[in-house]
Amino acid sequence: MDVLLDTCGRRRVMFPLLLYLFVVKAAADCPKPQATEKIVLTNEALLLNDFPDGVDVTLECAHGYVVESGSGSITCVDNNWTVPDLSCKKIDCGPPNPQPNMSFNTSAGTLFGAIIKAVCDKGFRIIGTSYSQCYATGWNQKSKCKIVTCKKPSEVTNGRSSWVSQDDPEYGETIKYVCDVGYTLVGNDSIVCGETRDYDSRPPVCQGGRDILTTAGIATTTGGTSTTSSSLPGEHDGAVDTNKDIGYMPVIVSVIGVSIAVCIVALFLHKFLLRRKGSYDTREDLKPELLQFQNL
Repeated sequence: MDVLLDTCGRRRVMFPLLLYLFVVKAAADCPKPQATEKIVLTNEALLLNDFPDGVDVTLECAHGYVVESGSGSITCVDNNWTVPDLSCKKIDCGPPNPQPNMSFNTSAGTLFGAIIKAVCDKGFRIIGTSYSQCYATGWNQKSKCKIVTCKKPSEVTNGRSSWVSQDDPEYGETIKYVCDVGYTLVGNDSIVCGETRDYDSRPPVCQGGRDILTTAGIATTTGGTSTTSSSLPGEHDGAVDTNKDIGYMPVIVSVIGVSIAVCIVALFLHKFLLRRKGSYDTREDLKPELLQFQNL
């Protein structure tokens, strides 16, 4: 009976003691430190489940930030953490690496997270993305500027260009044109590859004017001037402008017609006058007087 009472008495004493120790221990633990935008827990601190009184925890700068000052160590004291002395600032990527024929708009800054735009020089175009962002490891810059090219120049009938390369003309390059002998160049004698991948003007045209090509005795007229080609290959006669003669033909025909008409009228008038003159010369009105003299 005494043993039973002693056992029950011990049990009554130990239960309050355990409850007291549990409450005291729970009250002494610190809560898990909370991370911020700039400061986070180290990997070692993240592995801890409990933070009892007196435990030390180390903080570090978040991704994209670097230590400006302080150690980052905090201690659990009476259920509270000491104030951390760690100060972090954003990583500064600085100016991006220079690229040929490329510049950057850094008005948004060069700190972690900033985005800048790449701009190519005149006559160049961007290959890749136009934007770069500042990461913890630096700029993710992968673009470059390539010179603008135009399509190969068009061929010109009865002429040729100075472009003989198999590559496409690049920005600023000039292509010149010349016409074959006997043809006149109409338009610009040169074109330039522009920054929009187009030429500054259309290719010229080589015109031969009005060409009279004689084949098997048949004359063919084209253009605005007249030329005669022999039946032998390679022979070319000079161009003869007949516009002026054709313009005067109606006038000449009119003058000739009027002249012929005047001549005809004059001829008839002359014959008429001759007939009238002949009737007066016969002096038929004097015949009676002559008869009188003869009778005497």
